Amino acid sequence: MEEDIESILGVDWDIPRKPYPPKMVTLATGEKMVIREASMEEVPLLLNAIRPLLAVRSDYYDVVSARVYAELLGWYRYRVRNEYCLIGVIDGKLVGLVNNRLVNKKTCISLHTLAIRTGRKIGAHLFAAKQEHAIENLEVEEILVTAESPKGFNLLVIEWGLEFRPGVQHELGGANSWVLTREAYYKKKPKLVFGERPVPKELYRQSLQPEIIVPDILRRESD
Repeated sequence: MEEDIESILGVDWDIPRKPYPPKMVTLATGEKMVIREASMEEVPLLLNAIRPLLAVRSDYYDVVSARVYAELLGWYRYRVRNEYCLIGVIDGKLVGLVNNRLVNKKTCISLHTLAIRTGRKIGAHLFAAKQEHAIENLEVEEILVTAESPKGFNLLVIEWGLEFRPGVQHELGGANSWVLTREAYYKKKPKLVFGERPVPKELYRQSLQPEIIVPDILRRESD
């Protein structure tokens, strides 16, 4: 009986899915960040990395991390439809993650961008990568975006020049929505989307078992 009910409640991908081709981004510091798609089996590791941020009020880390935690757990437990997650890894250390969810073949919901290491535009590169995947690989027509912090608003809405979509509530709490269209993405791509492919084999190998680090925001608050 329970299995029959689970077949009704459980959700997963129900539209064609393509893997994200990993890439390497060279940061302004000279560090090499590998951006790759996370597997469902890696979700427990990601949850452990997020957990210390749940009580951090600065920059709305508590709101963002709680929502990312729930989204990833929902994906892991088959309670979120059409979700994908990309991670950033530097020298074998997990430095950030992002996730999106497809509503259908045409529309994608931009969920969250969480930088564990800050000050290197890691979040910006990861945000660009998840939209690259949605537009170029999954071939959606538009991505609905919102922001939960002023910093996020400047990064996502202002820098990308997103168009406000009146009357459209984002699924993140019914917040206002802005839209990134295919046309707008390709106009911004030369200035905002970076990376090299293929990733050198050794760097990619280091990214496969990322180490959890203490988030920079916790280091700052303890100083």
